[in-house]
Amino acid sequence: MNFSIQPILENENFKLIPLKESDFERLFEVASDPKVWEQHPNKDRYKREVFENFFKGAIESKGAFLIIDKQSEEVLGSTRFYDFNEEKNSILIGYTFYGTKYWGKNVNPQVKKLMLDYIFQFVETVIFHVGKSNIRSQKAMEKLGATKVGEEEIAYYGELPKINVIYEIRKSDW
Repeated sequence: MNFSIQPILENENFKLIPLKESDFERLFEVASDPKVWEQHPNKDRYKREVFENFFKGAIESKGAFLIIDKQSEEVLGSTRFYDFNEEKNSILIGYTFYGTKYWGKNVNPQVKKLMLDYIFQFVETVIFHVGKSNIRSQKAMEKLGATKVGEEEIAYYGELPKINVIYEIRKSDW
């Protein structure tokens, strides 16, 4: 891999900065709302001990970001690049969440555009795993132009496997 999966990415509204250990409390403040996780495969991530595992996986991925609103400097949520596959020339984007205050505010399309514009300089395919019951995120994938390619049982970091819908976007379609 001759590229970074944790660069600083930004547009006029948002900045994605590499997630650091010292960001835990700021991010947990956003994640501690049970409503954030209602449709996610692990509905208990709002609990500190469960979120600690999620955060540990984010740090270990070396591809996680803190999403910041450039005007207010508020933390909106987190997302990450992970599981680069050199053979298939693909990478995953996921583990994305936003505070409810930012839902429906055009945050996700802008964040994903930043990530996709960057990563398509290096890979041909981006894959997304979305919890089968996470209808909101599935709709977001479709709005982004991702194609549903199947379902698969996925084990998230330190968690039991759950059925996920698999989406992908190819560089040629972006």
